[in-house]
Amino acid sequence: MPSLFIIFQHIAPQHLFSRIVGRLAESKLFRKPFITWFKKRYQVDLSEALIEDPSEFENFNAFFTRALKPGARPICQDLNAVVSPADGVISQLGTIEELSILQAKGRHYSVKSLLACDPNEANNYVNGSFATIYLSPRDYHRVHMPIAGSLRKTTYVPGTLFSVNQKTAESVADLFARNERLVCYFDTAIGPMVLVLVGAMIVAGIETVWSGAVAANTKKEIISKEGFDSIDLKIGDEMGRFKLGSTAILLFQENAVNFLPQLKAGTAIRMGESIASQNVKEQK
Repeated sequence: MPSLFIIFQHIAPQHLFSRIVGRLAESKLFRKPFITWFKKRYQVDLSEALIEDPSEFENFNAFFTRALKPGARPICQDLNAVVSPADGVISQLGTIEELSILQAKGRHYSVKSLLACDPNEANNYVNGSFATIYLSPRDYHRVHMPIAGSLRKTTYVPGTLFSVNQKTAESVADLFARNERLVCYFDTAIGPMVLVLVGAMIVAGIETVWSGAVAANTKKEIISKEGFDSIDLKIGDEMGRFKLGSTAILLFQENAVNFLPQLKAGTAIRMGESIASQNVKEQK
């Protein structure tokens, strides 16, 4: 039987609620007490942040998307490394079975539905590799490049705004393929790579470094953009951020990467740490 939390998510006005929270997060109203409460409630460590004093943030979103001090997240120097794009916990990772991605025990969803793409695009990732990383409220919420790449295409996909924590992932079918998301396609030395930024309940927005805010819980149609000129990002470069927590999903082609054997669901990771090695000569 679904928990009250899951039932609430099904009946709640998800987008209206998220827009209201987004407005409050951008305002200066109650910013100091809210930031102070949030910091204590989720044990947020500001010692690594560029701004350590909670009272110096302009609003809650500035606090939540805070920059870190230089060197706070060193990037793995192994030339063949694939690094974590974010701080968080590995929700799932492994092999894409044909075109099926593991969401949680007993639940899968398809590459095609996640990317909202045509079969030819989805087929690039048959038997490929994936990693799903959950960013909790206490985490650093900027997303960085796991390897160097050139942006080829983005697709904004409207959708629901369920929470993306483990309990919801275990209870809501096709969660990541139902929620609002931004799909970013990159060309890399090991073939095409996709980095998906998934929205969630009360996530006030998704931003990228090349276009700013791109998902504000208001659009109703799928929007694809191609032909990006000279958007080349190095490993570890910031590519986007969440205004409140969510999930990032990585997709690679078959034989493009080998995940480190010690990684599994529930493993805590930090941005810049190695999560896999590149198979430069073996990718399709």
